Amino acid sequence: MKKVAFICVHNSCRSQIAEALGKHLAADVFESYSAGTETKPQINQDAVRIMKELYGIDMEASQHSKLMADIPDPDLAISMGCNVMCPFIGRDFDDNWQLEDPTGKSDQEFKIVIKRIEEEILKLKDQLSD
Repeated sequence: MKKVAFICVHNSCRSQIAEALGKHLAADVFESYSAGTETKPQINQDAVRIMKELYGIDMEASQHSKLMADIPDPDLAISMGCNVMCPFIGRDFDDNWQLEDPTGKSDQEFKIVIKRIEEEILKLKDQLSD
């Protein structure tokens, strides 16, 4: 089974959402991991709250902020978006989802980003199922 890593600088919001949705929606097709080039002491609390509300997923129960060295070598590395700073992970990214960081923005902005991540996860699931 392929290992997919979702990467952003701090591994506290978008990449954590992608890991959670990957595990929730595509665990039968690929293993999901998230990591960053830096870590935060906790996952973004707005992301935690909204993911519980939308999917019943408690990201804090099973996830924490991790560095690339903390996860297995991925078969696919996906950048969440390099609009702030693109992390260097020692290899090229296989894809860049170009997602805006919703940190500090409204719940509606978070939900737009979460829905886009869900769509990308489902597309990736279809691609890897073939």
